[in-house]
Amino acid sequence: MQVKINTNAKEIAKRVGKKGKELSASVKRALLVTAQQGVNIIEDRTLKGIGIEKEFEPYSSRYREAKKKGWPRRGKRPSFSGDASGVVNLTVTGQMLGSMTVRANSKQAEIFFSRATESKKAAMNDKKRPFFGFSDQEERQLGKIFFKALK
Repeated sequence: MQVKINTNAKEIAKRVGKKGKELSASVKRALLVTAQQGVNIIEDRTLKGIGIEKEFEPYSSRYREAKKKGWPRRGKRPSFSGDASGVVNLTVTGQMLGSMTVRANSKQAEIFFSRATESKKAAMNDKKRPFFGFSDQEERQLGKIFFKALK
């Protein structure tokens, strides 16, 4: 017994191309959702005084005293919440964490700092108190978010 299937190769190629574009857009959307959740994880964890693997190293006594006196004096009171509680949260004005943003294509997503000044601050802070990255548990969580967003 034989079965013959007639196809229109041009039509199939057209449909596969359309589905490929839809899939590519879906992956890009899922990567953006995942990256934004990554930003949320970094911000939430950092504001609690926790780095990638452990609590942040305390501020020096000199730095803590300067903060209590209202440093830096640039016309604004710092929004530093660690003065009274002693929590090291890498926040003076909120600009560094606030400048984290995301971008993605159909292959990868990137979390980065939108302003060079904030990127330099982040690099300095990250050397002493690693915060810009994810633990193994957070990576698994982000993987679940990606596959859920892909559906």
